[in-house]
Amino acid sequence: MSEPTAPIARPPEDAQTRRAIAPVICYPVESLPKPDMAFFARVRAGMTRFSQTVVPAREGRTFLVPAGHVFRISCTQGPQVGDLNLFNAENPEERFYSGKTRALHGTHLRTGDRMWSGFPYLRPMATMIADTLAWYGTDAHGGRVHDVIGTRCDPYTHHLLSGGGQYHQCCHSNLTRALVDRGFDKAAAEGLVHDVLNVFMCTGFTADTGQYFMKASPVRPGDYVDFFAEIDLMGALSACPGGDCSTTHSSDEAQCHPLLVEVFEPAEGALQGWQAAPVNGYDGSHGL
Repeated sequence: MSEPTAPIARPPEDAQTRRAIAPVICYPVESLPKPDMAFFARVRAGMTRFSQTVVPAREGRTFLVPAGHVFRISCTQGPQVGDLNLFNAENPEERFYSGKTRALHGTHLRTGDRMWSGFPYLRPMATMIADTLAWYGTDAHGGRVHDVIGTRCDPYTHHLLSGGGQYHQCCHSNLTRALVDRGFDKAAAEGLVHDVLNVFMCTGFTADTGQYFMKASPVRPGDYVDFFAEIDLMGALSACPGGDCSTTHSSDEAQCHPLLVEVFEPAEGALQGWQAAPVNGYDGSHGL
């Protein structure tokens, strides 16, 4: 019995016409409340440091941010990217939803974009309000910074691609240990770790194969990104074992550096009229 052969994919006569059809934005965001950048500027102008956390190279740490406060992730010693998870500080089941954030704002976050939580909450958790790398834009390779594409480096994929290697400094493991240090048990902690915002990471997709790529981050000591906490937050940040992600990750080969997380309290009266983001208003019935 002969082996089945794959059908030959011959282009139809109207192939070019089909390709030329204009794209449609899946989730137009014009109906969303626009970020009040003047308000955020006032918050930043009078804020004072509330707390700080150093995230050592190839490690992860957690931090708390009260609603209405600002948290800043800074590069302090050398080019370094970080993998960020966000949780509702009172309910860790509500956590950052990178896929929906990507669908609403695009593959890379910019000033004014929000980090959204998952179902059934689907509300803004944090808003990016300042970014010293905003100048970078899009490079000749299609690379941009602060992506919500990559899932986080993890020991399972490393094991798969390395022929059985065991590596424990992947961002997934770093974030898991950080949650355990916060008091979660190991199984619960790993289940809570989720897809990340890759802070400072420069990434894109190749034009020919559509593969996810990384390249040397443009971040340098003194660069930072600020986020406004729309609800009470617990953050978890890993200083990626890829360093600036110019060559590799999930190994001890890359030169890595710590990251700094600072939480700032706004000046008295700066939040007048502001309210924490409410949970999504869908009734949850699903037609049942």
